[in-house]
Amino acid sequence: MKYADLHLHTNFSDGTNTVAELLQKAKDAGLSCISITDHDTVEGLKYLKENIKNPDLEVIPGIELTAEHEGKEIHILGYFIDFENKSFLEQLAEIKRARVKRINDMAVKLRSLNVNIDPEEVLCLSEVGTVGRLHLARVMLNNGCVASLQEAFNKYIGDNGPAYVGRFRLSPEQAIKLIERVGGVSVLAHPYSLSKQDLIPKLVGFGLSGIEVYYPENSSSQIRNYLEVARKFDLLITGGSDCHGNAKPTELIGEIKLPYDFVEKIKLRRRLLL
Repeated sequence: MKYADLHLHTNFSDGTNTVAELLQKAKDAGLSCISITDHDTVEGLKYLKENIKNPDLEVIPGIELTAEHEGKEIHILGYFIDFENKSFLEQLAEIKRARVKRINDMAVKLRSLNVNIDPEEVLCLSEVGTVGRLHLARVMLNNGCVASLQEAFNKYIGDNGPAYVGRFRLSPEQAIKLIERVGGVSVLAHPYSLSKQDLIPKLVGFGLSGIEVYYPENSSSQIRNYLEVARKFDLLITGGSDCHGNAKPTELIGEIKLPYDFVEKIKLRRRLLL
C-alpha cells in the first residue's frame, strides 16, 4: 500500500532539512508521496525542479499560506499549485518583505520586555528561507532567554503574547482564492489550532476544499470530529506530520502516513475545480 505525508517543511522556510535531505528521509520512512508546504514560499519547489530528479517519490507542489482573522493566525495549505505563476510569485515576495519587518517589530517589543534579541541573528538563522516566529523562538532559546521553544510562544510571541505582531493583510478568503487562482486545492491546516471552530463553515463558504484531519497533535476525539466535519461539508480529508526537521524534533516525517487513496481524491477534486 502506498502512503503520503502532505505537510512538510524545508530550510526554505522554518524547517532544518534541505530538499535533498527531506526526499531521502521520505524514502527511508517508506513514503510514496509527499508535499513540500513551506510557509509563504515556493523556493524549495523551484530548487526541486531544477536540481533533483527522484522518480521513486511523487512530490506534490504545495505551500502553507498564513492568513489572519481577528488577530489570530489561520494556515491554509495549497496543493498542486502553479508555483511558477508570475503574479503569485510577486505576492509571495511582498509577504516575504512583510515577514522581515515583522521580526524587527517583534524584536522591538521584546526589548521593551527586557529580552534583547538582534533581529539580524534571526534573519541569519533563516538563511535562504522565509523568516518566521519559529526562527525567533530558536534564537531566544539559543541565547538563554527561554528554557524551551514552547515557552517562547507561551510567554512572549504566541498569538496572545505581549511581543506578538500581526503580519499581513491576507485574509483567509484571500488565501483560499489565491490558491484557487494558481490551480491549487485549499486545505485548512491543523484545525485544532483555530481559536474558534465555528470559523470552519465560513472557510467552506470562501471555497475551502479540505481539512487536515490526520495530524500529530489531533486527539482521537478530534480526528472523529474532523471526519464528521469533512462529511458534513464535503471536504477532502488530508494529513501530514508538519515535520520541521530539528526545529520541531517531536514531529517526524512519516509520523502521519496517509493512504494514497486520499491523494487520488485530491487529484480528482482539482480536476473538477479547473
